[in-house]
Amino acid sequence: MKNLKIIYILFTVFIIYSCSDDFVNVDSLDPNSEDFFNSEEDYQDALVAAYDYLQATSKFVQFAEIASDNALCGGESATDSPYIQQIDDMIHSAVGQSDGGLRTMWQWMYEAVNRCNYILEFQDKTDFSNKTNVIAQTRFLRAYYNFILVKWWGDVPMLVDKRIQFGDQFSIPRTPKSEVYALIEQDLIFAANNLNYTGYETGRVTKGAAQALLGKVYLYQDKFTESANVLEDLINNGPHRLLTTEEYPDMFERYNENNIESVFEIQYSDVDGGSYDCFQCLEGNYAAYFNGPRGFVDATGHFDAGYSFNVPVQEVVDAFEEGDIRLEYSILDINKWIEENPGSSYLEDAGYEQTGYFNRKIMARKGDLNNGDAALTNPDNYRAIRYADVLLMAAEALNRGGISDSKAQGYLNQVRDRAMLGNVGTTGTNLTTDIWKERRVELVGEGHRFFDLVRTGRAAAEIDRFQVGKHELFPIPIEEILLSGNQWENNPGY
Repeated sequence: MKNLKIIYILFTVFIIYSCSDDFVNVDSLDPNSEDFFNSEEDYQDALVAAYDYLQATSKFVQFAEIASDNALCGGESATDSPYIQQIDDMIHSAVGQSDGGLRTMWQWMYEAVNRCNYILEFQDKTDFSNKTNVIAQTRFLRAYYNFILVKWWGDVPMLVDKRIQFGDQFSIPRTPKSEVYALIEQDLIFAANNLNYTGYETGRVTKGAAQALLGKVYLYQDKFTESANVLEDLINNGPHRLLTTEEYPDMFERYNENNIESVFEIQYSDVDGGSYDCFQCLEGNYAAYFNGPRGFVDATGHFDAGYSFNVPVQEVVDAFEEGDIRLEYSILDINKWIEENPGSSYLEDAGYEQTGYFNRKIMARKGDLNNGDAALTNPDNYRAIRYADVLLMAAEALNRGGISDSKAQGYLNQVRDRAMLGNVGTTGTNLTTDIWKERRVELVGEGHRFFDLVRTGRAAAEIDRFQVGKHELFPIPIEEILLSGNQWENNPGY
C-alpha cells in the first residue's frame, strides 16, 4: 500500500500559492488554470495538493494547547515568539501577527480551502470512474479546513465551489458561522456516504474519518442526537478499536503510526528538508522538536532535544488519577526520566516558564533523518482523531442530549478500563463532569482542550485572564481587515 506522506512530496509542487501580502492571491503553474483537469491524473494531483496543507495544521494544535489551561508557552525567553506568548497570556490582538502568528495561520487555511474549491469548481469538467471518491475526499478536506476557520474566527468569508481570488475580498462578507457549519455538515455527509472505511493509500481520508469529524461538528453545535447517531454508527460498524492496555505505551511512537485506534491521522515526513522562510512548505512536523526539552541529552537514545515550548503545567499532571497508565506516556517528567536513566541531562535553567514537564505525545524521537533544519523536519504523525475521542464524544452526546446515561457510561468506561481505572456509575450532570474530566486526561497535548472549554462555557472558570465575550474567538489580523477595505468588522473585543 502506498503511503500518502511520500506522495505529498512528489506532487505538492503542482499548485503554488504565493507568499504575498494577500491571502486570496492564488497562482498556478498553468497560466490558464481553467484549462486544467483534463484527466484523472490532473484531479489526483490537485487532490494531493489539497492534502498538503494538513501538515500546516500542527501550528493550530500547538497554539490551541498553549491557549488552554493545560500548558504554558515556554520557549527560550519571554520574548521568544511573542505572538505565542500573547496567546498564553490572553493578550493577543489583531496587530503584530504577520511573522508566523495568526495572520499566517489565517492565510494558510484560506489557501487550503482554495485548493479544495479549485477541484470543486471544475468537478464536472472531466469524467472518470473514480471521480466520486476524489470529490468525497476533497469535500472532507474542505470541511476540515473550514472547521478550523470557524472554531478560531467564527463568521468567516466563504465561497462555495469557487476560488477566492484577488479583489473578491471587497465583495465577500463574513459568512455567519451557522452557514459555515451547514456547509461543513453537507461536505462531511457526502464524504461519509461516498468513502469506504479503508482508504486506498495510508493517510487518505475514510468513511470513519468523515463520520468522526461530523459527530464532532454536531457536538460543537449542541446537536446531541445527530452527534450520537453518527458516532454510534461508526462505533458499531467501523473498523476501529482502542489499543489495549498493553499496546497503549506505543500509541504515539513512530513505528505505530496509522494504528487501529487512529481514525484520522496527518502524515509527516523527514524526506524533504524545511525552512523557517516557508513554514507552509514543510513536510515535517515542526511542533515535535519545538515541544522537546532544551539541551536534552537522553542516554537511552529515545528522545531528541528541542526548544521547550508548550510545557504542561502541574495542574494537568495532577488531573490524572492514581494508577492511570496514560500519564507516563502523555507527559514526560524530565527530572524523573533523568533520575531513572543515568547519563541523561537537560538545560534546566535555559528555558522560560519551565515546569519540568513536556508533551511526550508530540515530541522528537532520535533516529529520524531530519534533513535540512532538524527542528522542522520531524516525521512524527499527528493523530488528529482517535477512537478514544470518538467514544468520549459519543458519551457526551448521549449524556447531554438526555438520550442514554447507561450507554454513555459504557463508552466512558471503555476508555477508563484501558487506563486501568475503575468504572464510573454517575448520571446526569455528574456524569457530564466525569466525561469532561476524562477528555482532558485522555486527550492532553493533542490540541482539543481549549475548544472543549469554549464550546461548553467553562473557559473563563479554567483559563487565567479569559474574558467572556472576547476570547472565545481569535482576532482577524488587521492586515486582512484593511485588505477587505475595512468591510469586515473584527471579532468582539479586538
